[in-house]
Amino acid sequence: MSATDAPTVKRPFFRRKKTCPFTGPNAPVIDWKDTRLLGRYISERGKIIPSRITAVSQKKQRELAKAIKRARFMGLLPYLEQGSEQRSQSSNRR
Repeated sequence: MSATDAPTVKRPFFRRKKTCPFTGPNAPVIDWKDTRLLGRYISERGKIIPSRITAVSQKKQRELAKAIKRARFMGLLPYLEQGSEQRSQSSNRR
């Protein structure tokens, strides 16, 4: 029996441990006036991206959500994006 005939053992999928981008040294501070930073955590439709996707800790996710909501209230961020033209065209046909 040669090495090529030996059955291959499948290793389980390796998942890297996610770390919060707002903790540790040189981490950015969550501020409602920093629209560029906040915009990275908002989807194309204007929704706040969940922490299971962005790997933000629970405490920082609450701060982030509060900052996004405050920026929306102050007019720096939109509440929702007017993304699809198709939707507006279909509503005009009615």
